[in-house]
Amino acid sequence: MAKNTGEGWSIGSVRNWSQTYNPQNDTWMKRDTDTGRFMDGKDIPHKGVAKGPDKRRK
Repeated sequence: MAKNTGEGWSIGSVRNWSQTYNPQNDTWMKRDTDTGRFMDGKDIPHKGVAKGPDKRRK
């Protein structure tokens, strides 16, 4: 998990989440990589969440 600094920003990336762009709805969808379930969607990318397939972790 990203470390919260208490100053309105985090250090590092959020683990176990990824995001992908959905062109039908024009939204960025956040997804739990453990379960594969979509969690949230919004019109701008989520901060600190890896985009697309996350090749940093297995």
